[in-house]
Amino acid sequence: MIVDYEKSRGLRLLEAEDTRNFKVTIASPVDLPPAERGLKINGMEALVPIALPPSLPGAPEDPEWLEAYQNMVEKAAGHGWIDSARQSIYAHVEIAPSRD
Repeated sequence: MIVDYEKSRGLRLLEAEDTRNFKVTIASPVDLPPAERGLKINGMEALVPIALPPSLPGAPEDPEWLEAYQNMVEKAAGHGWIDSARQSIYAHVEIAPSRD
C-alpha cells in the first residue's frame, strides 16, 4: 500500500490491496504534501494518520478492504509502528518518479 503524493495531483492511494507493505512516495523532496491532511514527513520517515488512506482517491469502497486495512493497522501496532497518541502509522518515504 502506497500513500503517493505529487504536487500536481495531490495525495492518492496506490496498490491498496497490498496490506503487507506500507510506505509513502513523493515525486520530489522539495514538494512535500500540505500538512492539513495530517501527513507529516520528516526526512525519509512519515507519520500517516490512520484515517487518511481509506479517505484517499484509489481506496476501495469495500467493507472487506476496510477490514483488511484495519487488520494491517492492528498488526502494525504489534510491531510498534503506530503512534497511538497521534493515531498515526509510521512509514518510510521513497522518492519515486511520476506514476501517471
